[in-house]
Amino acid sequence: MANLISELSVFFPAYNEEANLENTVNRAIKILSSIAGKWEILIINDGSKDKTLDIAQKLAGKEAGIKVINHQVNQGYGATLQSGLYNAKYEWIAFTDSDGQFDFSEITKFIEKQQLTRSDLVIGYYLDRKVSGWVKLTSKIWEILVSILFGLKVKDIDCGFKLVAKKVISKIPKLESERGAFITSELLIKAKRAGFKIAEVGVHHYSRQGGTPTGRKLNVIIKSFVDLFKLWLS
Repeated sequence: MANLISELSVFFPAYNEEANLENTVNRAIKILSSIAGKWEILIINDGSKDKTLDIAQKLAGKEAGIKVINHQVNQGYGATLQSGLYNAKYEWIAFTDSDGQFDFSEITKFIEKQQLTRSDLVIGYYLDRKVSGWVKLTSKIWEILVSILFGLKVKDIDCGFKLVAKKVISKIPKLESERGAFITSELLIKAKRAGFKIAEVGVHHYSRQGGTPTGRKLNVIIKSFVDLFKLWLS
């Protein structure tokens, strides 16, 4: 396959993903080698208590294009996204989950959409999200609230697969959300305010094969709403 993109940074947030991380990264390496002229993978270990860090370091030892960023203690999904976005070195930055629930080969859809629309961000939306009805309901409520407060009208705010131009991260006000799901909403809201163009593309979602998700803990949900209203009042 001819290179679709000249350079691409990819990062994977990882918290207790020993069951999934190696497969996810190895698949990404194969794909990046065929579609990008220059590429890097950042693994953001967010204070994992299992063997995630050991696996990440082993992968980095085998492949020069892999870098590990380690949070000594768990800081939350927002902190991992900040570490990835602010440490990526290439013109385009993609991020997705390390749990294997996305097919990374679909990154080609994001690149092609960007080239067709000349957008600054291409965000995924779930074609069929493999989560509980409760998660789908709370996500929809969140999207409606963000739409009302900020006028952000997209099909899916929180889908964990996105492609972002580095210039967006350089220009928008610094992202602040650390613990909670607000970080992706904050990114899109600030990008919209700055006049950047957002496009969307549908992605497939698969059942988790191992590990346990943490995003719907009560304290995480509360922190997300606190961050949401802080930004609305700013």
